[in-house]
Amino acid sequence: MTSATLWYANRATGAVSLVLFTLVVVLGIAVRLRGRIPGLPRFGTVSLHRTLSLSATAFLALHIALAVMDSYVNITLTDVLIPFIGDYEPLWLGLGTVALDLLLAVLITSLLRERIGYRTWRALHWLAYASWPVALIHGLGIGTDAGTDWMTWLTITCVATVITAGGIRAATTLLRPAQGAH
Repeated sequence: MTSATLWYANRATGAVSLVLFTLVVVLGIAVRLRGRIPGLPRFGTVSLHRTLSLSATAFLALHIALAVMDSYVNITLTDVLIPFIGDYEPLWLGLGTVALDLLLAVLITSLLRERIGYRTWRALHWLAYASWPVALIHGLGIGTDAGTDWMTWLTITCVATVITAGGIRAATTLLRPAQGAH
């Protein structure tokens, strides 16, 4: 594979990862609100959240592998796992590493959910909410498409979607006690 092919594939998998993880966050909020997607039972929303989480993780793994394989910049496996030590764009690459590390904590604890208990899992699952914006900032800082019109609109759409879902969750949480008082 040529360096140009790796570069284009890396850019594409980064953008696809952003979209997929945005959907995962929104579906996670919907699951927490006991929401469902029209036409699906509630467990369908949970199942879709899990399936998209795995798909997003696969695209992220491919994104990382392509970055390591590309010889245009020197990104090592150590750079991928330990934040802010790389020679290439240490801040922006480091933020991607932080996002990955947070995501790995969510993934591992999700796989061990039965063993660690629901409360522990739930507390650690909140790291997903930290991982998403850190990954977004990583892409804005290091992504070569960050200033293009299409990536700007994609980013705005993803941010607006997560903010809207988060706002609905916050409003629902704040209104629940008031509804019970009536």
